[in-house]
Amino acid sequence: MKKQNVMAAVALLAVVGMEGAWAGAQTQCSLAVITRQADRNTQICDLATVRRLAKDGHGFEQNQLGIASILAVGPGYSQKDALAWFERAAHRGYAPAQVNLAVMYLNGWGTAVNYGAGLQWLHAAADQRFPRAYYNLGLLYFEGKGVRQDHYEAFRWFEKGAQAGDSAAQTNLGYMYDRGLGCTRNVATAALWYRKAAEAGNPLAENDLADMYLKGEGVAQDGNAAFAWFQKAAAQGHTGARIQLGEMYADGRVTPKDPEAAYAWIRASQLAGDPRGNDRLPALKKALTEKQLAEAEEQASRMQQGEQTLAAMRFAQ
Repeated sequence: MKKQNVMAAVALLAVVGMEGAWAGAQTQCSLAVITRQADRNTQICDLATVRRLAKDGHGFEQNQLGIASILAVGPGYSQKDALAWFERAAHRGYAPAQVNLAVMYLNGWGTAVNYGAGLQWLHAAADQRFPRAYYNLGLLYFEGKGVRQDHYEAFRWFEKGAQAGDSAAQTNLGYMYDRGLGCTRNVATAALWYRKAAEAGNPLAENDLADMYLKGEGVAQDGNAAFAWFQKAAAQGHTGARIQLGEMYADGRVTPKDPEAAYAWIRASQLAGDPRGNDRLPALKKALTEKQLAEAEEQASRMQQGEQTLAAMRFAQ
């Protein structure tokens, strides 16, 4: 199983904790439907209160309504509404909304695709030293979207984001070191950045750190550590980690053989659209009783349903 590639999608919405750092002394009043409260000072408010504060010019609440609109959490929300709320907050200099507005332009949500406008707003947020702006700029240079592809420039932006504490940028900086893109290859340094991001709970980093432990690249080979990090990434829905975990259960690697658990993890990845473990499923299926197979199928289905909910929450942050 190959390590996860650099995150291919521009990061959509700034996390609540990041927003809180940029809200200043103004009231922070979040919508419960889109918030996993990361800041004890952030109040959870009803929609009417959030709308009132947003109309009064509070950037945090304007950004909250933009997030609610792009998620279409209920009737009366739309991508155009999201664009309008993000624009209001962005023009007030609110960095999270500037990033979110950039993403709207880069993806053509609620407006025509406009890389120039997207870059302008990302740079506006980067000028305020907002970490997620660094990360997104790195992605654009890595992929050559709206700019000339330049791995050295991508590395520079990922490094700025990583040093500012953005776990996605840390993961991608680890990948750059891992593959020698825009820098001299250094697997030990890659492992250090993967670890920083993994310890912050980033599932891509958890998977890649696990892979390094499994192969003994950049770290001493340690099957138990690999298994533990794959578990963490798999619990967050990383399909590659689920397949690796399933294979470890199937082969009895650092854990007793458990074909039922192996089948459930790999089947959950298949249900999520990842076919890389498909060739293991027939043999595992034959090793199960009818009852075990039914239980494994149910478990895989529950994992996939839970991941769909979690994915929406990640999108909302």
